[in-house]
Amino acid sequence: FPDSARASKLYQAPARELSLQLHPIGVTSPANLESAFKDAVKARSGALAMTAGAFLSADANQKRIADLAVKYRLPAISDRDDFVANGGLMSYGADDSERFKRVAVFVDKVLKGTKPADIPVEQPRKFELVINLKAAKQIGLIMPPNVLARADKVIR
Repeated sequence: FPDSARASKLYQAPARELSLQLHPIGVTSPANLESAFKDAVKARSGALAMTAGAFLSADANQKRIADLAVKYRLPAISDRDDFVANGGLMSYGADDSERFKRVAVFVDKVLKGTKPADIPVEQPRKFELVINLKAAKQIGLIMPPNVLARADKVIR
């Protein structure tokens, strides 16, 4: 999906360590979504991992991807929790509320005179796992209890 060429390079080594084979598919418009899913099925993909990008931020695109994931019975994960709210199976990514709080701290520092270049870059500290059990049921996937126990949010 979006940014798949760049993400594919980043994910190749971890995928090899887990004995997974990646099949990157670039999608730049909603018109290409159905053919991307057909390509994924043809390549015998077992799941979809969507990388962040402007394309995925639109609710309509997220809903369409979630609907196609059900149609083609492919588990789909994103780093955006709003994807799960729009019908996707799961997300794992930085906690948005924590990120917004940190932005407020940075803005406060700049308004008090700190030069932006003097503010260190921070990595997210808190991550959330969100699972949509309705989506799991629609694709015939049973979530293991230990995975559900680790979830920060479960949509039923």
